[in-house]
Amino acid sequence: MGEHKQRMLAGELYQDSDPELVAERHRAQRLCDEFNRTGPDETARRTAVLRDLLGRFGEGSWVMPRFQCDYGHLVEIGSNSFLNYDAILLDCAPIVIGDDCSIGPRVQLLTALHPMDDHDKRRRRWESAAPIRIGNNAWFGGGVIVCPGVTIGDDVVVGAGSVVTRDLPDRVFAAGNPARVIRPL
Repeated sequence: MGEHKQRMLAGELYQDSDPELVAERHRAQRLCDEFNRTGPDETARRTAVLRDLLGRFGEGSWVMPRFQCDYGHLVEIGSNSFLNYDAILLDCAPIVIGDDCSIGPRVQLLTALHPMDDHDKRRRRWESAAPIRIGNNAWFGGGVIVCPGVTIGDDVVVGAGSVVTRDLPDRVFAAGNPARVIRPL
């Protein structure tokens, strides 16, 4: 494993132009393209591609095309979970989705970060990443965005169009930009 991949996985600044990382992204893009070209009746083929692409793809889970990710192997999807159309998972850090989750259309799970105060490093394309963890039985409405480093508890509902910038505890309904807890469930 090269230096920049080690740095990426450790949450440190790294450059994504590193040849090892570029090769891994190209592999993931090829597999995403293959998945996205499957027909509606090719469930077994979709599952096979996702099992090759992702770090874990649980029994009974399914994903609708169009699906995009950076690396794939850093994504774990539990059992009986569903990702609707146009999911984007920027997995520069681990993304763990629990069991029995329902992820609405056009949801974005984004682990990538860029230096805010160091303008030179940002200009030179340095970045870092922070993991996203989603507990069991979560339901995200359409268009939800989850920002880097966020952990979402079990049995959480996130309203459509929300931007989740902070951790959410178990059994709450959260919504808004930034998302805030509206009430317990």
